[in-house]
Formats: sequence, C-alpha cells, structure tokens
Amino acid sequence: MKYPHRGLAPLFMLLMLVIGAIATAEEFRFPVESNLSAGIAKVDITPAPTTPVVGHVRPTNGVRDPIRAGVLILNNKETQVAIVTLDLISASSDMVQQLREAISSRTKTPEKNIMIATSHNHSGPGWNNELEWSRNATKKIADASEEAAKSMRPVNIGYGEDRIDFNINRRKVIDGRAMVRLDPDGPCDHRVKVLRFDDGKSLEPMGILMHAVCHPCVFTWGDKLTPPHPGGFPKISADFPGEAQSFVEKVYGTKTQAMFLQGCAGDIRPNLPGFPYRCGDEADIKWAGRSLGCAVVRASDKSVVREELAKRKKILPLKCATSVIELPGKKEKLNCEMQAMRVGDFLLLTIPGEPMVEYGFKIEKAIADRATPIIIGYANGNLGYICTAESHKYGGYEPNMSPLLPEAEPLILAEIGRLADKVLADVFESFKPEKK
Repeated sequence: MKYPHRGLAPLFMLLMLVIGAIATAEEFRFPVESNLSAGIAKVDITPAPTTPVVGHVRPTNGVRDPIRAGVLILNNKETQVAIVTLDLISASSDMVQQLREAISSRTKTPEKNIMIATSHNHSGPGWNNELEWSRNATKKIADASEEAAKSMRPVNIGYGEDRIDFNINRRKVIDGRAMVRLDPDGPCDHRVKVLRFDDGKSLEPMGILMHAVCHPCVFTWGDKLTPPHPGGFPKISADFPGEAQSFVEKVYGTKTQAMFLQGCAGDIRPNLPGFPYRCGDEADIKWAGRSLGCAVVRASDKSVVREELAKRKKILPLKCATSVIELPGKKEKLNCEMQAMRVGDFLLLTIPGEPMVEYGFKIEKAIADRATPIIIGYANGNLGYICTAESHKYGGYEPNMSPLLPEAEPLILAEIGRLADKVLADVFESFKPEKK
C-alpha cells in the first residue's frame, strides 16, 4: 500500500488499529437464553441551585453534579416488578405512595411490586409532595418508567463482588458508653455487590445495580473547622454514589445505565478523620466515588468472562412479597413496611430506615445458603435509625435518635425471614394457599 505522505503512515496505522479494535468489540456478542426481560431508564431531577440540602442542612449556591432517579423494570412473563433508585436522603411514605401510583399507572406494574430505594444522600433536596420540584420529579420519574417499559428486551444476569476501603464504623464504646468515633475495629461491610443485566449484543451491559454500605456524607459539615469548607460543601451533589454511577457509565458508554442501592449503613460513614470527622473536598469525593466505581467495573467485567457466562441461569423466578407490621416505639407503635423481591437466585430485602450494619450480617447469615442476599436500607418508608438491641445498652447517637425500642429487632428479623420464605418458596408453608 502506498501512503500519500510518508509522515502520515504511523497516524494511518494507528487509526486502522483503533477502528479495528472498535469493530472487534462491537462484534462480540453472546446468546441470551432467558425467560426474563428488562428495561431501564434514568432521569435528571436536580432542583434549583439555591435549594437547601437536607441531612446536613446548609445553604447551597450551585450544583456540583446532578441528582438522578433510575427505574429498572423486570418481567418473566408471569410477574412484573420495578426497582426505583433516587439520589435522595430517604423514602418517605408520601413519596413512596406517590411514585408507586404514578409508575403503576404508566407501566401496569402492581404497586406492591414496586421498590422505592434512596441512597441516603446528605447533599440533595428534601421531598415534599406540596413542592413544585417534587411534583415535577414525580412526572419525570413516571416518564422514565414508561420509557423503561417500552425498551424491555430479553436479558440474563451476571453477578460479582469486590471491595471498597473508604467506609468505616462511626461508633466506639468507651467506658460503657458509645461515642462518635471512627472505629477501624468496629463492624463494617466492605463488600460491593453487583448485578449486571446483559442483552448479549455487546460487552457493555444494559444496566448495572450496585450495592454498597456507607453513608453518602463525604460533603458533610463534619467538625465545622476544617478548610476548605468549614460550613459544609456549598453545592448540591449526589455524593459518592452519584460519582460512582457516573464513573461506571463513562467506562461503559451510553449503552449502560447504573443504579445504586444502599445497604445497612446506619453506623457506617466515609473514613475522613477529624473532630470527630471532617468535611470532604474534591479529592475525597473522587477517591470514594471512583473507588466504588472501580470495584463495580471489576466485578461486572469478571462476570462476563466465559466461565462466568456459563453459570448464568436461563430460567429466573421473579417473585415479590410486601408486608406491614407494627413495631414497638418509644412514644407509640410504628408501622414498618418490608419487602422481599426474588430475581432468579438473588434476594433483595428492604428495611424502611437506617439499619445498623449488623442487621445486614444477621439477615445474610440466616439465608445465605438459600439465595444471594442483598439487604437494602432507606427503602419503602423511613423509620429513622433502626438499631440492634445490643446497641441500646451503650446508648450513643443512633439509639438515642431512634424512635424504636430494643424489642423491635427480633420482630424485624422474623418478618424478613417470613418474607424470604414466601418468595423463595422452599419451605412447606410457602406452598399453602392464602386465605381470601
């Protein structure tokens, strides 16, 4: 081959290599044999730049990164469910009801089969059904759910785990009392769990569900002394879960939508030392967000190598069960909605508030030999801190702020177990017909 100019030859060859690499990547396909279909969509619901943030209340004068919502719809020709994730602090009962009604009307998903989960972001707006922003967000999320429903196509599911190192327990018992301290010896879940949804058309997944355990409060006001933001980071942000989602989407390109599920993070926060901890800055948010993003990509990519692809199931049961129980409160009895959603071998279980990390460990230990458990806090309601009975003996911030009595723990664990039995259908009771 003759080149028009000898100096252009290296550039021409590099261009051919790049084009070849792109073509090779696009040609990589794998068969998707599954009874499951999925559709996913995300939408920007960022409020006005001067909107005060909740969690750690402070004035803001701009937007660092967008506040978003994601909708994943799954259908196995028998059951349809929807998972909604939001970069907000909590899922109030009003918000859950409003979103379920809007999504159900647009997608025909039964309201009881819709999960509304928040990241517990401390740098985003608060929800109020009377606010114009909340009403606009509801419409945008309903539109996104319709978009997801219209884009549904056959998928299979890959699973992987990796680890993060930026989360740490924030309670330390000293002389019989729980203090606010960063405790490297305290219980903490460093695992990242990743569900990857593939349509088989390329190596880029259609959707990613990531699960991690840590308060999204990198941008907290902390000890109110540490520069450069002693009064707290002055901009709206989705904190490290938003940074991680954006990172994953940049790695995979426009084909992929990433969604975040928060775990039992009631006593887990970012490891930013101070008195007792400091406010984060750009370096900190990139460290935390990209650490999570890298862990997600590693787990996701490993799940698509040939040995892992061979493990993917072709028949995926899809079941959902929701219940409301009464829990003993310090002032009155409180309603607690919990949900179990089975997607193939994966079991998503929700708790409506801020469960301590020990809840995740206890629930997982009870059912890990029956399914892959993913325990989700801050979903389908908001009861505030949900503490272990043991933690009440030592007091401290979380038990003191909790509206619940110590006797609530065994009731929560028992009901979660009952819901797991119902959707896993591997115990005799689950086969008995329900009384009408």
